[in-house]
Amino acid sequence: MNPDTAAGELAPVEHSRNATFVVVALFPLAFILAGLLIDTPAEIFSGLVRILTSRDTLITDYMGIGGIGAAFTNAGLLTLAALGVYYRSSAKIDGVAIACLLIVLGCGMFGKSLLNVWFIVLGVFLYSKFKHERFATHINTAFFGTALAPIFTEILFSTMLPLHFSLPLGILTTLALGFVLVPASAQLFKAHMGFTLYNIGFTAGILGTLIVALYKSYGFIPDPVFIWTTGNNLLFGWMLSAMFIFMAVVGLLLDRDALKKLAHMMRQSGQAPTDFVSSTGLGPTLVNMSLTGAIGTAYVLLVGSDLNGPTIGAILTVVGFSAYGKHPGNILPIIIGVFIASLAKPWSADDPSIVLAALFGTTLAPIAGRFGWHWGIVAGFLHSSVVQSVVHLHGGLVLYNNGFAAGLIATILVPVIIALQRPAK
Repeated sequence: MNPDTAAGELAPVEHSRNATFVVVALFPLAFILAGLLIDTPAEIFSGLVRILTSRDTLITDYMGIGGIGAAFTNAGLLTLAALGVYYRSSAKIDGVAIACLLIVLGCGMFGKSLLNVWFIVLGVFLYSKFKHERFATHINTAFFGTALAPIFTEILFSTMLPLHFSLPLGILTTLALGFVLVPASAQLFKAHMGFTLYNIGFTAGILGTLIVALYKSYGFIPDPVFIWTTGNNLLFGWMLSAMFIFMAVVGLLLDRDALKKLAHMMRQSGQAPTDFVSSTGLGPTLVNMSLTGAIGTAYVLLVGSDLNGPTIGAILTVVGFSAYGKHPGNILPIIIGVFIASLAKPWSADDPSIVLAALFGTTLAPIAGRFGWHWGIVAGFLHSSVVQSVVHLHGGLVLYNNGFAAGLIATILVPVIIALQRPAK
């Protein structure tokens, strides 16, 4: 029995490493197939060229740059490449790895490309060699750390520097960022104590702020970008629905007790590290992922927003972290908090930044899971404001802007909550 399994609970059903790889690989493969069904190979190729040679500052919807087919293909190929690195490095595909791979898939729609991620990964690899440690130990940090990938393309394509100078500058900058990610993230985790699930987002936000501040002192100021596509809600709504139904069916087939184990999962706070795959099994985890994905999709449609690269990326992030801490019980208070804020503040629930705040802001789910739904609503309410301010610190060059904001909130809010709690008698 898994040591995380409580007495009286059903033990997780074990599956082979290869079987888990196959299940995870089906999702990027589905994205590539969807891309090929929507656009021709020639359109996809030309669209990929435009994506690879574009700036990736928030918010850059790859569908608006290269087309739907190219955006889906970029996301799928990038995730398959990452999965190949996991396989070759003998890394385990557990809950946090699934979260990492699905955030790569999601951000492959609006900021991570087949070009800009690799020097971050290489920087973490060099750190592991420097410390004489297995790269597999830090592989999740490497791919989570690709939140900083837009810095590479920003240096390469937005400056007036000649290529023979901008290319090595971009490479050295992102290598250095990757190299320091592991020790920096380990230290910063202590600040929020696992009450935000996007620890690398918090770390990347701080590192990105430092880099942008340094380059601003030399006159380099990132220009804002806003590319947001509309008009595809029906198509993407059906596609996402099919994906979530497939997840649920596979989960139920893998474990006939998936629903019973899901009930146990819902009783957990989600405070990191909470690996649902290890504690409950892949089957119940897939069912949980399907439910949270449906909630995220429904929210986007109900507030009248758009299903596009950024929102699909945010939904997939919710889905991925439903293998590592999130479930319907602890994400809904965060979403409600952001929505209430949209009624009380001078912005609308369907504003792009607020929709993304509601979805990505579920990184604060452990606060609701540990301290109650009312504190989850407070966290979501605060998050909607903080997330719109911190983006100016890093110039949109950190894809996990919500992770940065949530790290600040959790670091301050959680000690306050603990201080306000009545001492046990």
